[in-house]
This record gives sequence, structure tokens and C-alpha cells, in this order.
Amino acid sequence: MDSDILNLEEILKEIQPPDESIIALAREHTAKLALPPRALGRLHTMGERLCGIVRSLNPIMDSKAVVVMAGDHGIVEEGVSAFPQEVTGEMVKNFLAGGAGINCLCRHVGARVIVVDMGMKTDPESLGLKAGETFFSHKIAPGTANFAKGPAMTREQAKAAILHGFQRASALFDEGVCLLGAGDMGIGNTTPSAAIGAVLTKASLDDMTGRGTGVDDAGLQRKKAAIQKGIELNRPDPLDGLDVLSKVGGFEIGGIAGCILAAAYHNRPVVIDGFISTAGALIAHALCPTAAQYMFAGHCSEEPGHKIMLKHLGLEPILDLGLRLGEGTGGALAMNILDASVKVFREVLTFDQAGVSGKEI
Repeated sequence: MDSDILNLEEILKEIQPPDESIIALAREHTAKLALPPRALGRLHTMGERLCGIVRSLNPIMDSKAVVVMAGDHGIVEEGVSAFPQEVTGEMVKNFLAGGAGINCLCRHVGARVIVVDMGMKTDPESLGLKAGETFFSHKIAPGTANFAKGPAMTREQAKAAILHGFQRASALFDEGVCLLGAGDMGIGNTTPSAAIGAVLTKASLDDMTGRGTGVDDAGLQRKKAAIQKGIELNRPDPLDGLDVLSKVGGFEIGGIAGCILAAAYHNRPVVIDGFISTAGALIAHALCPTAAQYMFAGHCSEEPGHKIMLKHLGLEPILDLGLRLGEGTGGALAMNILDASVKVFREVLTFDQAGVSGKEI
């Protein structure tokens, strides 16, 4: 695994902030548009940020994809989920059949859906799933261990999860994808996400932990107790993102972190989704704080801890629609807004081009 350590270190060293000189030029251009000053609000800010990220005053967001990372979790043994683990594999099958919420919304925004088995308990072949253009298997193991009884995974497995995510996203960027969304599927995965959130933001479990897919009051108390037990037992180091991921995380969360690091490495924007996707963003940020400058928060989840996570990352959600599905759905919807922001930047005429009198000083 020494080469993997070196590769991850090299990736992190290569990540640089977006180009501030391009952002400054973009702001100068925005000031010339035939509109009252910054009349389209955050659309201008997003468009300018996108210019700096892609290092161009002609940003294009036409090619979009959402990567849905799938994995199962040993912590479900503690009674933290309202659904059985079999649902993870069954939903992956539905994604590939085109019948899930993420498929509908990606069709709406013109984005591809890519599904990756990072660690499902179910064998994909038992579901009739074969690797191809839309499904890839990078299974680390058939689910993580129960982190209430010990580490969720080894440090080597955590590195592998991140690198697999990085490689999958990098392949999409090489194919011409301009805008990437990071989604998830995994029964029980709000529990490791809450654990990651509590460790890295230092928020209380009461503030960070929600009901996920709908556990009752007793289930919520079991969930908090399992997280507390896991944190006390494993003592994840908040200064070491790999340690946090390995102690209380999930394989799909590591894959999401890798996707985000790939976006920063390749100078591409990435839209994070809800609670689980943002847990992956927290891991990426812990490894490389600069990576947050390439992230856009698609929406604000109904999970109570999501706002705390976004504040820690310095991100403002694009949408707030009461979504709590996951899968990448909120991120997919926000892609239309980001696409609109660059079209405003590129297509609205300047005062001179439009023959319109500008503001008098």
C-alpha cells in the first residue's frame, strides 16, 4: 500500500486554488452586462467562481454526470435504520433500470448517472448487474464493520476507497464531463455521516443526528448511542481525515471524497448533495482544505446536521426544498442553476454590445 500512500500524497500536493485573476476579470465583465449592477444576485457569483475554477472566461457546463456511490454499513446491527440492507442492492438495480428519483432528475437536467459499488453487501451478479458504461464495481469489502465494536475499516481500505473515487471521477473528466455531482446509496449511511460530522465539526450528537429514512424516537436514541459508543471506542483523530473515515466512515463516503478531490485536481466544479455527500466533502476538506473551493452545495437537507456541515465548509446551499432523498438528487437539480449562471455570464450582452446607456456616475 506504500504506492497508494504516495499517490494520495501527490494528489493532495497538486491541488491548487481556483485562479483569482480569472475571477477578477470575470467580475469586470459582469459589471459591463446590460443589467442593473449584479441584478441576478448569486448567479453572478456562481458564474464568476466557475470561471476561476475552470481557468477560462468561456466556461461551459453542457456535459454533466452524477456519480452514485453505493455501500453498506455494519452499524445497522445496532438498529439504526428503518430499512433492511437488501434495499441498497435493490435500489442500485433500480438506478440502472432508470426508475429512481436520481434518474428522473438527471434526465431533466441532461446529466448521466454512473453507479459504483464501493462496498455493497449484495453481490452485483446476484442482481444480474454487470460492469459497463453506467455501472462499475470497486468493492472494497461487502460492507463496513460495525464501528460500535471497532473501526469501520482499515486505514488501507480508507485510502483505497478515496483513490477508487478519484479514478472514477478522473475518467469522467477525461471523457469531457464539465460538471460532476456526488450522490450516494447505502442503508444506514446517515449514521456514519453523523459520526463524521460530529468529529470534524465538533458539533453535539443531538445537533448532528437526524432520523435518516425515518426511524422512530427509540430508533433515534439507538442511533445516537451507537455513534457515541463508536466515537468513544475508536477515538477518530479530527486532524486526520483518513483516520476519521477508517474509524467511523463508509466505503461510499470515501468514494465521494475521492470524487471531490478529483474535481479539485482537474480544475472542475463538483456539486455535493445532502448529508451523506457532504460527509464525503468533510473528509475531502480534512485532507485538503483547498478542495472546498471547488465545491458547490446543491441544497440543504432536512437532516439537522447538514447546515452545520455546510457552515464548516463555508458553503451556501443553492436550493432549499426540504429534500431528504439523497442519491445526488439535490445536486442534480442545482446543476441547472449552475448552467444558467455561466449562460448569463456568456450570453447577456454588455451595455456597449446592446447599445444601452450605462449607469451614470
